[in-house]
Amino acid sequence: MKTNVLKIHPDDSVLVALSDLEPGEQVLNNGTYLPVTEAIPAKHKLTINELAPGDPITMYGVLVGKAKQPIQAGGRLTTFNVQHATNSYDLGSETSTWKAPAIDKWQNQTFMGYHRSDGRVGTANYWLVIPLVFCENRNIQVLKEALVTDLGYGQQRTWQKQTHELMALVQAGRTVEEVLQADLQGADQLAGGKQRLFPNVDGVKFLSHEGGCGGTRQDAQALCGLLAGYITHPNVAGATVLSLGCQNAQAAMLQEEIQKRSPNFDKPLFMLEQQAIGTEEALLGQALRQTFAGLMQANTQVRQPAPLSKLVIGLECGGSDGFSGISANPAVGHASDLVVALGGTVILSEFPELCGVEQELCDRCVDTETASRFRELMSTYALRAKEAGSGFDMNPSPGNIRDGLITDAMKSAGAAKKGGTAPIVDVLDYPELVTKPGLNLLCTPGNDVESTTAEVASGATVVLFTTGLGTPTGNPIAPVIKISSNTALARRMPDIIDINTGSVIDGDETIQQAGERMLEQIISVASGQVEVAAVRHGQDDFIPWKRGVSL
Repeated sequence: MKTNVLKIHPDDSVLVALSDLEPGEQVLNNGTYLPVTEAIPAKHKLTINELAPGDPITMYGVLVGKAKQPIQAGGRLTTFNVQHATNSYDLGSETSTWKAPAIDKWQNQTFMGYHRSDGRVGTANYWLVIPLVFCENRNIQVLKEALVTDLGYGQQRTWQKQTHELMALVQAGRTVEEVLQADLQGADQLAGGKQRLFPNVDGVKFLSHEGGCGGTRQDAQALCGLLAGYITHPNVAGATVLSLGCQNAQAAMLQEEIQKRSPNFDKPLFMLEQQAIGTEEALLGQALRQTFAGLMQANTQVRQPAPLSKLVIGLECGGSDGFSGISANPAVGHASDLVVALGGTVILSEFPELCGVEQELCDRCVDTETASRFRELMSTYALRAKEAGSGFDMNPSPGNIRDGLITDAMKSAGAAKKGGTAPIVDVLDYPELVTKPGLNLLCTPGNDVESTTAEVASGATVVLFTTGLGTPTGNPIAPVIKISSNTALARRMPDIIDINTGSVIDGDETIQQAGERMLEQIISVASGQVEVAAVRHGQDDFIPWKRGVSL
């Protein structure tokens, strides 16, 4: 018999509604029935005991808020009767032990990847075209128009048919109402587009941005570090870089950041300075010639077997809901533990969404130095948010709140489940490179695109991205596997969802089974055997974090 509520941790003071609950309905909690006192939508929480103002509210075994008003037992938690609250934390005990999951099934398994001279292995093979400053964005767009379609990397769907249908309606004198009610044909599916000239190159990607000049010198340094992370990335064969010449983000600064990450860097890299070359025609002509030369070199590389220890997995969430922390995120956490047990690397980011679980994470750090760096980065970030008139408590979005995540601590306690249970081997500041196998923490905003952009710059070759509300987020060079927390979303937005873990909520699968299924998908995606939705749609989201307050 399927239950209609869930108590996540034995110490919790709330239950999660797994389906809509009506006033007067009885729900079972620890062998006794609790009457529901008001309508409670699925994904929202009801309190087990009567609460007075100031009483603590516990979920996932940690403090996630305090009552602002009296709340009846069986009553719904809302932003009106609950306020954000977390416990203080220290550096941890360094005494925790980890029981790794069984990995016999995958111990000798490999994936087919691109081996680079620095020992890293990519899951794709891209060429990058990058501006060092926003002044070059137009030239980047010109190169994109010149290269993408004719080289066979154009989009596979076109909506021009609908545009032509609507034009015909307007020309025929139809009313606004008739246009709004028009039944349009579906998008055209182009038959594979043009054949690729370079079949071993997955694409040419263009990383436009709004940085490189203005702002502070630290902004320019961070941008160059981020771009260097992409240029040296194992999913990248080489790059063409356009510089204006006078901007803060100088070519020498980019070279310096490349050397930090790859002292023996040997990929094709072409840097062109417009002010030195002269005319736009000369600049673009030279860029095209050099890019073609680079693509010829990139095309000589082929996939070869690699151990699963070479996987580097980014963990991300966006558009979270009240089920994310009990289905998708824990399933990702189990997959994460499997990757770590196999000798691979995992990156957990979004520091504003680790608020409230700091003690658990400190306890999991391998030494005091690592825990201390986490506490320093976390407290500095929180302080900057307060100085800007905000705070981590303002992190949940309207969509999060509408679907049951009413405090940042509640959201964070569920989001942290993506990191599984493995020890934390390192804590990185943006935009540092990951160097240690195991679970790493990376300081980034909670903004899903900024965070995904940063995880990939740090070395993630595949990203696991959970969502309860639905988001199309992708990345230019790393496949982003989109994971639904609930079956309704997977059915409503099947074009962007790759894996459904709503099966856990439905009672058809365990967290462990979903995590194992996820690992199999990771291997297939990393081998180029499965194309994820974000890649299929050309969802190339790229937003550098300008080191200010972004939640």
